[in-house]
Amino acid sequence: MIRALNEQSFDALVLDWHLRDMSGSEVLKRIRGSDQSAMPILFVSAHAREEDLVSALHQGADDYMTKPVRYLEFVARLEAVARRAKHRAEQSEVLEMDPYRVDCESRTVQRDGRSVKLTTKDFDLSVLFLRNVGQLLSRVHICERVWGHRVLLPSRTLDTHVSRVRRELGFIPEKGWRLTAKYGYGYRLQQLGRILPVLPPALA
Repeated sequence: MIRALNEQSFDALVLDWHLRDMSGSEVLKRIRGSDQSAMPILFVSAHAREEDLVSALHQGADDYMTKPVRYLEFVARLEAVARRAKHRAEQSEVLEMDPYRVDCESRTVQRDGRSVKLTTKDFDLSVLFLRNVGQLLSRVHICERVWGHRVLLPSRTLDTHVSRVRRELGFIPEKGWRLTAKYGYGYRLQQLGRILPVLPPALA
């Protein structure tokens, strides 16, 4: 198992106290002390004592289930620990995409090395677009990720935020970017590449 963890990446890991080569506790300790320390881990074991549950959680497990497990609950808990880990990673992520540098932890944006001041929602909207360059994002998806609910905002409200982000970050063809709307659906940010200035012809 340790060899596989060193050679491959995984979205999440399910452990038991008793494994073939070493205890689940030892595997957990090694993972939490390795380069993959942020990997979400769900303990699933027949050990139902409270001391075992507390021990696993104190050692770094994200959740604990006792056997026999119910399939739907198992899937839901595994998805939950993976989702929380992804959220934590996103919160500390640094996006670097020329000419932008976005620090998600400090919530700061730089464009060509200069700070850009954005409102809270405009920052979240900018990060969403930059994480999904080339992808058509629906209004429902945008509202859910930025405003935290699936209820659609009034068109003018969302359009105003998008227009402001386009202006502040220079998401325009002249700057090598295009942020466009698909009528009745949503928005897409595209990277067109650097646009070189047109120079006058050289003098003979």
